[in-house]
Amino acid sequence: MASPDDRRYSETHEWFLADGDTVTMGITKFAADELTDVTFVDLPAAGTRVAAGKPFGEIESVKATSELNTAVDGEIVEVNERLADEPGLINSSPFDEGWMIRVRADSLAPLDALMSAAEYDRMTSAG
Repeated sequence: MASPDDRRYSETHEWFLADGDTVTMGITKFAADELTDVTFVDLPAAGTRVAAGKPFGEIESVKATSELNTAVDGEIVEVNERLADEPGLINSSPFDEGWMIRVRADSLAPLDALMSAAEYDRMTSAG
């Protein structure tokens, strides 16, 4: 399955979808498949400031616990509350229903440095 080409991708397997100055973030299908069954997601509350390159939460699966990183500075304006009761949405719908947070970004410029879908798919298939 090719990654959606309407967003940007990090080397740590997060995706970023900009809509105006708001950026929706989640993890890729590749990452969700590698983690296997996601059992818990620890996300900050709306109103929390996040910093590019810094962890904003954690994701736990039957295999591992991993940090979640953001590529933009800004304020969280929405958290996917469904993940508290349905963390498996990350496995079943990582690019849609399994999104994690929405951030009002201070600047979208950092997204330009991230990979396109084609570049990300090449990276993960070379692995």
